[in-house]
Amino acid sequence: MPTDLTTIADPRFVLLAWASGLAIVAAYVSWVRVVGAGFSWLTGGTAVLVGIAGALAEGALWARVGLVLVVSASVLARRKAIAAVLFLAGGLALLVEAGLLGGLVPGATASLALGAVTGEMLLGHWYLVDPRLPRWALRWLALAAIAGLAIDGAVLTSVGTFPEGGGALVFWLLLATSALLMVAVIAALRYPAYSGVMAATGLSYLAVLTSLGTVFMGRALIAGLGPFT
Repeated sequence: MPTDLTTIADPRFVLLAWASGLAIVAAYVSWVRVVGAGFSWLTGGTAVLVGIAGALAEGALWARVGLVLVVSASVLARRKAIAAVLFLAGGLALLVEAGLLGGLVPGATASLALGAVTGEMLLGHWYLVDPRLPRWALRWLALAAIAGLAIDGAVLTSVGTFPEGGGALVFWLLLATSALLMVAVIAALRYPAYSGVMAATGLSYLAVLTSLGTVFMGRALIAGLGPFT
């Protein structure tokens, strides 16, 4: 854990963890071969855009290595086994950079939560194009998101103390809302018609917003930053 808690509220830390999660989701989807290379291009490109701010910082060697690996995986996206290994290596390198900045455990939990929620939303678009695709990959991502959010909340309470007042209440409401949205995604996916995938994708859009708010706000509160402290 970091000795200076302000580092866990550094936007670069959250962005690096988010990019790491996206790269690992791309590795997972490439490995299980659920959809084509288009998803890898989209997710890899999003990971690069999210992580570029962290990679441009002075001395961010691991982040730069991670982004190079993610770009290489995207280029080789049609060779799914190779792409999966490169995406995974890139995601882990980005996580190492996040860990050096704000702690490996808070970085890993943010990576799991944000990566799974965003990956759920991105992958849902492929299912809108072809609703006949097997839905288990979406369910696994939703379950991973719920686990990541719950573990992230537990980790933050072990790292520091939430201030009394409305800030902590808002954080826990955001976390619960994000988790409930993912539960609703799983429920929507049980509906076999096209509208089930449509509802799940729409709900995951909302979950991305609330999850980002959860991760950023929780770390700001623990670090003693922001208007609610």
